[in-house]
Amino acid sequence: METVSRPFQSFFMGGFECSTHRTARGVRLDLVHSTQHDRFVIQDYRRLLAQGINTVREGLRWHLIETAPGCYDFSSVRPMVQAAQELGIQIIWDLCHYGWPDDLDIFKPAFVDRFYRFSLAFAELLAQRGDTAPLVCPVNEISFFAWAGGDQGFISPHARGRGHELKLQLVRAAIAGIEAVWTVNPRTRIVQIDPVINIIADPARPQDRAEVEAYRQAQYQGWDMLTGRMCPELGGKEKYLDLLGVNYYDRNQWVHNQDPLFRKDPLYRPFREILQEVYARYGRTMFVAETGTEDAARPDWFAYVCDEVQAAIAQGVPLVGICLYPIVNHPGWDDDRHCHNGLWDYPGPQGDRPIYAPLAAELQRQRGLFV
Repeated sequence: METVSRPFQSFFMGGFECSTHRTARGVRLDLVHSTQHDRFVIQDYRRLLAQGINTVREGLRWHLIETAPGCYDFSSVRPMVQAAQELGIQIIWDLCHYGWPDDLDIFKPAFVDRFYRFSLAFAELLAQRGDTAPLVCPVNEISFFAWAGGDQGFISPHARGRGHELKLQLVRAAIAGIEAVWTVNPRTRIVQIDPVINIIADPARPQDRAEVEAYRQAQYQGWDMLTGRMCPELGGKEKYLDLLGVNYYDRNQWVHNQDPLFRKDPLYRPFREILQEVYARYGRTMFVAETGTEDAARPDWFAYVCDEVQAAIAQGVPLVGICLYPIVNHPGWDDDRHCHNGLWDYPGPQGDRPIYAPLAAELQRQRGLFV
């Protein structure tokens, strides 16, 4: 087990939704643009600072940056880099948040090669801007990405029955991306982010328990591959698992083949136990990389997650942060509905965003408790 490090400038963080995949209808998402975060990044960062948040999650929009194979236009990301430098904001960069250039086939070897060069080019940009210790997540949510895009087909690449194949490819790409950024700056901290879940068999079907437990254990395959504990032919090593980010929402537990479990259900597993299990397995410094819910339930859910994190810390789990994700409301992936799941809403013409006061009050209450 490693010594607890303090890699982040603030315990509480804000994550800007940055998905860029294509939907089942073929529509290219660009949530950074849809929320106008690209237009109002300075105002957004100032709002965060006013709430005591100094660390954020951002994502590169690869399809905008690599305009042709090997040609990089970083104009879409420079405003974030410049604003962060000006205001003292620390950024955790997602290099691939579901999207990639249209000319690439994610299942082909060229995807890994191009991702290596893309990661290298971005690391060089950060070095030129004087970032001496970047934080980088090479591929966001490998397990969810593989399931959603390779088994269920509702995000790119819209495949079915190829989830394991996609997971292997995403691990190859993540390893390539890590080696690329370390080539430029060996001090780069690597953040590996995936959801944590709990699935149980229907108590009326004890014959399903072994199958369901195997399904639950599959949540660890991405991290196990990165460390080389599984599929060592991919080249995984323990060093590729640096900081562990766990994503946890109110729908992350369910009875097999049934609807989500909610906290009042006696079958619901306390989040602290899930955190303890992850730490016992990997022994890494951890943080909650995404959490949140919608509408009036936001403050209560945030309070629950914070309480469970406090309990896990008291039991020896080295948790060093909680990221509200998303930090601003955004349109739904498939239906453009107005998702009220952030701390702030859509912006006005001058960049002002109404704040959701109950969640802001709970954030400040929790800041006092964690300090």
